[in-house]
Amino acid sequence: MRTRISVATVRGEFIQQVEAISGVNLLACNQCGKCSAGCPVGFSLDAMPNQVIRMAQLGVEAVLDSETIWTCASCLTCVARCPKGIDLPRVMEALRQIALRRGNDHLCATEIDPELIAEAPPTGNHRRIPKIHTLTWGTHEHALLPRLHAVYQGRRL
Repeated sequence: MRTRISVATVRGEFIQQVEAISGVNLLACNQCGKCSAGCPVGFSLDAMPNQVIRMAQLGVEAVLDSETIWTCASCLTCVARCPKGIDLPRVMEALRQIALRRGNDHLCATEIDPELIAEAPPTGNHRRIPKIHTLTWGTHEHALLPRLHAVYQGRRL
């Protein structure tokens, strides 16, 4: 597949949108490949992480059709390995957001097998976990957090 690259595409609206959503400067990546080398799901990707960011750098909107943006586990291994500190999971999330805004759903909810839905855990507060905003320092409920309460009162532990 041939792609025409111009100043208009490299400085285009697509790149600006990705950078605005992710907060990442795409051109900071120098394509060292350390993100791809350490990616734990790299074996299942159709495009390696460094290829995805390269396509985004060049304004190639076909990156939105890649399975990689949906397969990324956001494990932050790539961020830990990157010498430039590129937050690639944020870029992947930005690309997913753009794809969803354009109507490119990765999975249609009506296509999910009803048996899988039945096996899913129930929603809501089924464990009856107390809400943190109900805790107050002046009542017996502070016993749930004795160490924090002691620090709050200025005592040493």
